Amino acid sequence: MASSCSSSMITLALLVLVLGTNTSSANANPTLHTNFYYSSCPKLFDTVKRTVESAISKETRMGASLLRLFFHDCFVNGCDGSILLDDTSSFTGEKNAGPNRNSARGFEVIDQIKSAVEKVCPGVVSCADILAIAARDSVEILRGPTWDVKLGRRDSRTASQSAANNGIPRPTSNLNQLISRFNTLGLSTKDLVALSGGHTIGQARCTTFRARIYNESNIDSSFARMRQSRCPRTSGSGDNNLAPIDFATPTFFDNHYFKNLIQKKGFIHSDQELFNGGSTDSLVGTYSTNPASFFADFSAAMIRMGDISPLTGSRGEIRENCRRVN
Repeated sequence: MASSCSSSMITLALLVLVLGTNTSSANANPTLHTNFYYSSCPKLFDTVKRTVESAISKETRMGASLLRLFFHDCFVNGCDGSILLDDTSSFTGEKNAGPNRNSARGFEVIDQIKSAVEKVCPGVVSCADILAIAARDSVEILRGPTWDVKLGRRDSRTASQSAANNGIPRPTSNLNQLISRFNTLGLSTKDLVALSGGHTIGQARCTTFRARIYNESNIDSSFARMRQSRCPRTSGSGDNNLAPIDFATPTFFDNHYFKNLIQKKGFIHSDQELFNGGSTDSLVGTYSTNPASFFADFSAAMIRMGDISPLTGSRGEIRENCRRVN
């Protein structure tokens, strides 16, 4: 009797543990998993990484560009590869939307990856999944963290310029607007701050930071003057001039982005909003002194972002060419 009772209690405890685990991961997407291509394309990860490594060795900035492509894809109707589609007679794509025009780049690298993947497993891997893997590899190659990428997305058959214009956070956004947009997509305020740390790599155009370096007061004056040398005050003059977002270590993925914010050296208005007397100040402070905490939270946030509204099952398609539907 005692043995039976003990056995029942163990079973109950296990059941509670399982239910608790399921509840805690309720926001995870059960249709995506890390071993999705284990049998159908075993050479996938090696193939993608070789191409990403080659691209970054030729131009370090490309790592930031590939990471940004994944962000801008996921924030517009989910992680479905729609940002990769060229305009057609039936829809206007996302490449020329305000947040992407003259700034979204790396499309030719995705083409190269797709071509290489098609050689080892034709018709199997989606462009949306290639974007997700390339973003992870870019961060890792630039000395950042790594994570297990969940896969199984399919590709969208359409794209929306208006959705891109409205869905991607603007560099002029205030903290409440940023928090609201991320929350709408199921991402927390912690995710917002961690993912913003992706700006530790990459560059921005003068049009993105002109207003901040000339008009804002919560900026280090010497930093502003230094940046003004690359960006004339007059609109239309030097609009496409580039400068690194993280001036300290622009080619390495680290936590200097957060140190910059504390010193009022945030390059973009929306960046400095994360440390400007608001609710996210303490988290910025934590990340500025604890890179391991930033790396862990960034990795977790990237996985959660990758879960945003994927096309799975019979929805969407596996594109032969990432720039156009089959």
